[in-house]
Amino acid sequence: MTPSATPQAAGGWWPRSLLGRNLLLMAVLIVLGQLVAAVLVRQMIFQPRVAQVADGVARNVGALRAGLQALPPAQRAAFVEAFNQQAVRSAPPAAAENAARRALLSPMERQFVQAVSRRLGADDAATSTSQPVWRRDSTGVLALRVVHQGPEGAETYWLNLPSVFPTREFTGAWLAATLASMLLALLGAWWLQRHINRPLAQVVAAARQLAQGQTPAPLPEDGPEEIATVGRSFNHMAHSLAAAEQERALMLAGVSHDLRTPLTKLRLGVEIAGAQVDAPLAASMARSIDEMDGIVGQFLQFARSGEAEVPTTASLNDLAQAVAEAQADHGRTVRLALDTLPDVPVRPQALRRALDNLVENAWRHGTPPVLLRTGADADGVWLEVQDQGPGIAPAELDRIRQPFARGDGAARSGAPGAGLGLAIVERVARSHGGRLELHSAPGAGLRARLVLPLGGQA
Repeated sequence: MTPSATPQAAGGWWPRSLLGRNLLLMAVLIVLGQLVAAVLVRQMIFQPRVAQVADGVARNVGALRAGLQALPPAQRAAFVEAFNQQAVRSAPPAAAENAARRALLSPMERQFVQAVSRRLGADDAATSTSQPVWRRDSTGVLALRVVHQGPEGAETYWLNLPSVFPTREFTGAWLAATLASMLLALLGAWWLQRHINRPLAQVVAAARQLAQGQTPAPLPEDGPEEIATVGRSFNHMAHSLAAAEQERALMLAGVSHDLRTPLTKLRLGVEIAGAQVDAPLAASMARSIDEMDGIVGQFLQFARSGEAEVPTTASLNDLAQAVAEAQADHGRTVRLALDTLPDVPVRPQALRRALDNLVENAWRHGTPPVLLRTGADADGVWLEVQDQGPGIAPAELDRIRQPFARGDGAARSGAPGAGLGLAIVERVARSHGGRLELHSAPGAGLRARLVLPLGGQA
């Protein structure tokens, strides 16, 4: 068996959930406890009782033998008959009925018979014959054969002994008690596990929201100490992450905003000194200033992508048309392929920034024409931007999602950037409960799809 096959084989009988494991463990412990209790009852109650009853039976048999010895031969049969009738009348009807249905001796009856036989003596001439010493009477009770040796010869009598040993079995009661206790324990374990699973499910849901860039609602901090500690710890962690994110965004926005002032002064200076500066140099300086301004703008967008915005129901097709019209104002043509879509709850400004970054990324690093499509499938609705550039190596697709990561210059050419465009789109997608999908093939350009859930988590 290979190591990879071991967990799969074990998973066939071992439950994967904590609830299933607790229920299985509870059932096993109850069965083991009942078995131990049955052994203790047998050893400490029934076996001593068997020995005590066997002593009484042996003494009674000795007394009956003495009585038969003292009686005249003509009265012995009537004496035994009267004794047997009295014994049958004293037996509980249900016990006699249950015993009558059993052809064989039960384990406890067998121990009782062996104990009485030992006490009567295996070498006793009165009981040492080739015929059975014990039998089950027609009434269902045990009968002991007594052989009386007299001057007239051997006389055989069967004595019913129903009242000296209980024929009632405890197996059914034990099984019923075991099943009842197991059912109660499993119900208790299920109730307890449900109260444990509920806060754990809340922690899982809050952690998923946190991983998607959303701010989860504070977890309850009441209940058992262990559960309350988990809730307090998670709330403290979420608060610390939110504070760190807010501080980082504030610092990034402040630095970017402060850089805009000297950039504006540089642009104004280049325009004023345009007549005294060589034209190609002035144009190069202006382009560099525009590039720096674009980078600063990306920093500001990245800092604002986590800002709270009230969700509203909007049409993705209207958003795509607005982006295409804005690109047309700058002399860029974006082809549209719009499908019929339902309106979904979104954060319009954040989603507009994400779509602008996808289109800008296609123009900067790809090759026209740029295609903007919308559509819907089982996963949700989506916006997709595709260029016709050289594409990106598949191994680079996950890396370029990260902030400040840029694609290989040999694979994608164009103006340099800060490497925040796809990172901004990734954060916006997660904040909506969606995802960013990147697909690329050599020579087929980059296809970036922003998928949003139909229900919306904005």
